[in-house]
Amino acid sequence: MTIGTSSLTDSEIRGLVSRLDRPVVLVGMMGVGKSTIGRKLAQLFHLPFADADDEIERAAQMSIPEIFERFGEDYFRDGERRVIARLLESGPMVVATGGGAFVQPSTRELILGRGLAIWLDSDVATLVSRVTRNDNRPLLRGGDPVEIVTRLKTERESAYAEAPIKVMSNSGPHSETVNRILQELAEWLSSRSS
Repeated sequence: MTIGTSSLTDSEIRGLVSRLDRPVVLVGMMGVGKSTIGRKLAQLFHLPFADADDEIERAAQMSIPEIFERFGEDYFRDGERRVIARLLESGPMVVATGGGAFVQPSTRELILGRGLAIWLDSDVATLVSRVTRNDNRPLLRGGDPVEIVTRLKTERESAYAEAPIKVMSNSGPHSETVNRILQELAEWLSSRSS
């Protein structure tokens, strides 16, 4: 099945997947669509999908806002790193990370060493529109979402830029972003084999 306007056929997609020897790890700002796009990509690839935030909540048996409130961000980041390390040992799959995961040097090093990081990027207006639909974002509590998202995006971009693949996730349908990932992944894999 070809998604949207993708020029990749089923057999080309299977060919891409057969060349993956590690997890595909989606990184980027909160609200960029990592979880939704990750699920679609995993379904297309016939691979398992894991949302690192969901896995953290399952392991801690509490929500991320509760973890932040009770134990603080440092505690959360340590647990996040351990959960992501476990996921990266699972072989080819698609992993969506939280917005701050790849910014942490030790977690970024793990992902770059054991996974294939794809940076999903978006403009501030699109991010703000998406993140304000959800009250489950501890870093947005008690502040102006536009100011916070703008500041975090500026602070984090140099870390995200270490991902070998960058794809824009615009305000259009997520299927368009999935198609861009397929194209970029095909180009990246081709450049590695030549």
